[in-house]
Amino acid sequence: MDPIIRLGIDNCFASKRWARPSEWTRVIRDLGLTYVEASADTECDPLYMGLEFTKRWIEDTREACAKQGIVVKNVYSGHGTYATCGLSHYDDRVTRRFLDGWMKAQVDTAAALGAGFGFFAHGFEELLLQDDALYVKKLDALYDTLSELAAYAKARGVDYVGIEQMYSPHQPPWRIADAEELLREVFRRSGAPFYITADLGHMNGQQYFPRPDAESVEAAILRAREGTPPRRLWLGSVAAHDLYKRAAAGELGVSAAVRAILADVAAHPHLFAEPADASNDAWVRRVGCYSPIIHLQQTDGKSSPHWTFTPEHNKDGIVKPDAFLKALKAAYLLPDDPAMPPKCGEITLTFEPFIATAGNTFDLLDDIAESVRCWRRWIPKDGVRLHEIEL
Repeated sequence: MDPIIRLGIDNCFASKRWARPSEWTRVIRDLGLTYVEASADTECDPLYMGLEFTKRWIEDTREACAKQGIVVKNVYSGHGTYATCGLSHYDDRVTRRFLDGWMKAQVDTAAALGAGFGFFAHGFEELLLQDDALYVKKLDALYDTLSELAAYAKARGVDYVGIEQMYSPHQPPWRIADAEELLREVFRRSGAPFYITADLGHMNGQQYFPRPDAESVEAAILRAREGTPPRRLWLGSVAAHDLYKRAAAGELGVSAAVRAILADVAAHPHLFAEPADASNDAWVRRVGCYSPIIHLQQTDGKSSPHWTFTPEHNKDGIVKPDAFLKALKAAYLLPDDPAMPPKCGEITLTFEPFIATAGNTFDLLDDIAESVRCWRRWIPKDGVRLHEIEL
């Protein structure tokens, strides 16, 4: 496979500023971009807007895109779906309402625009993370829900639908192995392609959830006994943290506590990341070929700040276009896996710049334009084949 590569932008930056399709399409055209990811936050959330307005929004978007030479390549969820457990809600009635009233409604919007659809819309509450049986059961239910959505999208003629990878245990898939398992399971159950949206800033949280070893656990206990307990100590379960606190208080011997904690860690593998899970390069090399949408943001690797690609941010940023593209090429050299969905024949590299509530709109547009210039060095035109990109 030699995918078509395009640059695009999520119109989330336009939320509450350039709200109308006639406005955000004009601004995006002036930035030198053609392909758009339409965020639900920019006035197309089905629950906030309702069916009648959504029909009008679709028509307005078609008209504006035709006038400005813009293409809506993807429809995407926004901040609204982060506010709830959503597709993994503890009440199945809410999950069903979310699936039918939000997800399928957005698939319909994507179908009307000839676009793909991507999202993140669930959270695993602490109760699930602390109980292995409940966790496995809820994960299985999530796979079934996503499989129904994938089959629905296929029936509606939407070319691809996919879920964004995240960066903490309560938002799976947050590890590379999780992402691969999800892709295999949804594809197997639905018979429809289902993909990942890789976000280049979403590999930052995994570093805070490492699997501890005996030395680090012992050191943490001894520091706590000396009155300087470490911050961000991650032992996974409540039971393991209770063991640590008892050892720190002198109620349990250090060696006994370390053995008991490590046994508990081994019993809860879903709570810990591997070093590769915190690596942009590793994610792209493993699942980049299953990511029809890749969100571009600059980051220092400590958070997901959605920085633009200006010289100031690039100086401290870890996202290097040439290294990223090398990793993407490596992903397409992987042997085909019949258990996985087909490798993507096209990828839209999508800027995802947010603007703060008190942000300066003029500065933001300048910074986005600089981001476009930065990446055009590597993607000089939309529609270039991956093998044609010189590194």
